[in-house]
Amino acid sequence: MPKIVLQKTLAELAQEKFDRKTKPQGSLGDLEKIAVRLATLQNTLSPSVSRKRILVFAGSHGVAKRGVSAYPEEVTAQMVLNFLRGGAAINVLARHGGIDLRIINAGVNGDLSNAQALNFRNEPVRKGTRDFTTEPAMTKEELDAALALGKSEVERAKQEGYELLGIGEMGIGNTTSAAALCAALLALPPQKVCGRGTGVDDEGLRRKIAAVCTALDRHGSTCKTALEWLAAVGGYEIAAMTGAIFAASQYRLPMVIDGFIATAAALVAVKANPDVSDVCFFGHLSAEGAHQDVLQHLKAEPILALNMRLGEGTGAALAMHILDGAAKLLCEMATFESAGVSEKL
Repeated sequence: MPKIVLQKTLAELAQEKFDRKTKPQGSLGDLEKIAVRLATLQNTLSPSVSRKRILVFAGSHGVAKRGVSAYPEEVTAQMVLNFLRGGAAINVLARHGGIDLRIINAGVNGDLSNAQALNFRNEPVRKGTRDFTTEPAMTKEELDAALALGKSEVERAKQEGYELLGIGEMGIGNTTSAAALCAALLALPPQKVCGRGTGVDDEGLRRKIAAVCTALDRHGSTCKTALEWLAAVGGYEIAAMTGAIFAASQYRLPMVIDGFIATAAALVAVKANPDVSDVCFFGHLSAEGAHQDVLQHLKAEPILALNMRLGEGTGAALAMHILDGAAKLLCEMATFESAGVSEKL
């Protein structure tokens, strides 16, 4: 009988290509894994992620009135204006790294009608979510609109030729929403998922834990799916990031997830459709304690660990350079044969 030869997967071929490079096999560690994943996503042995864009979604939270943040609610709108002036941390890192930046008002409770910039999209679903301790944060229709907002941004990036995307956020009170989502979807105690976020004091942390406990009790009997929980306790910017992840999976575009809040959006997306995890690269391990628990549940390894907890997409911006470097190593590094270097005995 003729011998059956099984065709090698693209991942296997990419790893073999790396193994022929002028280095000991496996010596580039996780960079090799990243490059192989990129090759698989792009269906090529020469992946490219040189064209990068970060999507920063902003939204206000009704639960902020419960005193769960160290900053007042109006800071959300003020920071959007800071983004548009180029003065925030994400602006600096994007300029430094040659990363295109898009700012999207998903639902800010503030007057941004006069804010103008070529990279600004001002189409809020609503001016802030409702207080989820007393009612659902958003309606089903609002959830769908926020998901569609995120999806459309990825579709636009795809059409414009971007090869690597990242997501970040701005929204006073959104670590409380993220904590409520993680508690609900992973059955974690509120005391474990609630961190200090923007730097709340002990009393603020107690209010935050109480808000999450109330939300779980209020919505637990009606929420059965991840998307139902997203509508009940999420934010418009979190929902938009979830939609962006869905679309990235559809187009097989690698997506760098920022910190705790962006990871909460990824958790919702993975719970709704486990296949989306293929495109998710987790930029860094946040200083928010529950982030590690969520990453472990997702079986995700963060690329960086810098004790950051800012958001805005800052961790994603830094991690993008790692992905780009990994792809370039696979594409540009010489082989033992081409370099005339003797291989291992």
